[in-house]
Amino acid sequence: MKLRLITIAALLGLLSACSQQADSAPTPYPPEYLPTVVALTAQSAFATADASVPTATPLPTDTPAPTMEALELPTVTPTLAAGFNSYAQIHFTSPGPMSSLTSPIIVNAIVAAGNSNLIQVDLLGEDGRVLQRIIKKLESNPLGIFQRFDLSYEIRAVTEAGYIRISTRDDLGRMQALNTMPVLLYSVGTSQINPPGNMIYERVSVEGLEEKSNFYAGEVALSGLIWPYNEEPVFVELVGTDGRPISTRIVKMTGIDTQPFETVLPYKVSEPTPARLTFRQENPNISLSDPELGKLVYVYTVEVILNP
Repeated sequence: MKLRLITIAALLGLLSACSQQADSAPTPYPPEYLPTVVALTAQSAFATADASVPTATPLPTDTPAPTMEALELPTVTPTLAAGFNSYAQIHFTSPGPMSSLTSPIIVNAIVAAGNSNLIQVDLLGEDGRVLQRIIKKLESNPLGIFQRFDLSYEIRAVTEAGYIRISTRDDLGRMQALNTMPVLLYSVGTSQINPPGNMIYERVSVEGLEEKSNFYAGEVALSGLIWPYNEEPVFVELVGTDGRPISTRIVKMTGIDTQPFETVLPYKVSEPTPARLTFRQENPNISLSDPELGKLVYVYTVEVILNP
């Protein structure tokens, strides 16, 4: 009888121990809490790793360590003054100015095709020679259409300055828009792409000017802002339907910062006459002149109506 009691007591002790172990087992986390557990575990691991890294020896007191606040990094493009808020008819999204490129390269841009529905893409060397040219048909859209262009080239030098130039024409063959992106071309290496900065905006802002604006009394009076591509003068013209200039004025640039301008273009007509108001600038560093586009680096145009 005593032996049976001892056996029963031992069994009860074992059952009690198992129950305690079951009660002390960790409760599984609900599924929705698992990301939090992982994050907390990672934070703990990083904290442990940081604590195990020896601290750096402090510099002597007479040579304080430089801080990021003390370092001034150059900006890719200057900051535009207020008033430039219209996206360019041709604006590059990649690459940005002075990107270092190796062949082949990818050019992304938003292009508002002219009324001819044709766009032309040129990759130019530093002397203006055409390394590659693409002519493409594109549906006309005033808001622009995203385009990707694959360009390739070969150069003899290790590196040279280059230009990506996109242009459009209207239904009469007149230049409607042209924009240029300066880049660095390398024969070997890895491409380094800069952001476009504020070069997505039009470089000309004219007060009160809209598409098909009407002008009267033989004068087109203009005032506004110009952000020049370089220090070369900006030519302002009224171009007729035959492609010939009706009136031309030269606006001198003083530096490459944004600057105000005022000019008046006279004209003579006997009836309402459409014309294209054109702002254009050239780059004298291009030694070879393209037979079609010359040394143009920027063109902005708006169709206007000239009235007697």
